[in-house]
Amino acid sequence: MIVIDSNIIFSCLLKDNPFFTFITSSTETFIIPKFAIVELFKYKEKISKFSKLKEDEILEVFYTLLKKINIYDETLISKNSYKKAYEIVKDIDEKDIVFIALCIEFDAKLLTGDKKLIEGLKKKGYEKLIYEKL
Repeated sequence: MIVIDSNIIFSCLLKDNPFFTFITSSTETFIIPKFAIVELFKYKEKISKFSKLKEDEILEVFYTLLKKINIYDETLISKNSYKKAYEIVKDIDEKDIVFIALCIEFDAKLLTGDKKLIEGLKKKGYEKLIYEKL
């Protein structure tokens, strides 16, 4: 199982992207927290402005992605997973706690393009990452 960070979804909607190909052609199981969908809607104008795609094309890309991604209600993540995640990300970026908690909950890898998060996690010995250009 692979947890997808919001920035990967943003990237897939902004331009043709190797992560889009990876996600849509993979047999892996992908998961995102509901929070990520809310975050996408929050930035929909920005996505539309910077995308090389027309609005209907953005929606088609998003629909294609959603067919491959499971959306998980982050309120169902255990307190223990949140506690462990907080200890990992508290001095990196607390906004990423839900993604790490989801990884812990499902013993999953994290697909992210967040350089600050990647470097911080690597320094702490967290190795369940997928971040290289695909």
